[in-house]
Amino acid sequence: MRGSPREIVILPERTLPDPPDSPAPEGADPIALARRDLKKRRPKRFYQTACAEFCGGVYTLLLDGRPARTPGGNLLSLPTEAAGRLLAEEWLAQEALIDPLEMPLTRIVNTAVDGVAAKLDAVVEDIAKYAEADLVCYRAEGPRALAEAQAAAWDRVLSFAHEKLGARFICSAGVTYVEQPGTARKAVRDTLNRFAGCGAAAPFAIAALHVMTTLTGSVLIVLGTADGAWSLAEAWAAAHVDEDFQIQAWGEDPEARERRARQWREFEAAGRLLQCLKI
Repeated sequence: MRGSPREIVILPERTLPDPPDSPAPEGADPIALARRDLKKRRPKRFYQTACAEFCGGVYTLLLDGRPARTPGGNLLSLPTEAAGRLLAEEWLAQEALIDPLEMPLTRIVNTAVDGVAAKLDAVVEDIAKYAEADLVCYRAEGPRALAEAQAAAWDRVLSFAHEKLGARFICSAGVTYVEQPGTARKAVRDTLNRFAGCGAAAPFAIAALHVMTTLTGSVLIVLGTADGAWSLAEAWAAAHVDEDFQIQAWGEDPEARERRARQWREFEAAGRLLQCLKI
């Protein structure tokens, strides 16, 4: 990327062309081919330095001193120094090729700036819907070991909801749907609205909460995490009680392990962003 210092750096999603595909060897592994093509589409690292510079009340990502922009053309800016530094570190961690799959924070920030900021209420409502059938409210009837593991991980989540949010949720055995009290659902929505009302940090907070909630299936686990009631690792473990029980019983599938590791990186990035916003 060349030009005068005033030129704007555009993120790889917009600048990377689709290279022509070479013919696939007969009998080639389709998965290996997909990985090859993904690697081919990774752009070379086109910058030497990355930092967050304070200007106009926000911290903007600079690549070689040039402001970076989102795919939507907006400045890639964050409201706190800690958040800006975290984003710059992700860009600095890229090696010879830029790997978008290893940049979960950048994806979240792009989403917050280009999408969430313009439809904050709709995203809040989408998160709030998880309170209608939250993961921690549906308990296994058996085996006993699984029921006990769920209780150990999830009872304190319900206690948090009651003590901190003023919300009482009802548990159900098995998969039978149970309608949660309107007061409980309203308490969750009111809490989310407080995040949505935190000024310049709001789109980033709501984007992070949305990522964390969709990955765990529990808005209650996520709100407890945001409150500092438990760590990111503890939240992730609580959201995977059922899966971990199955792994202990039947072993772990390599593809499932890889998918979970990737999802954990996304969850951790969202959680660290939320912490850096200092709400």
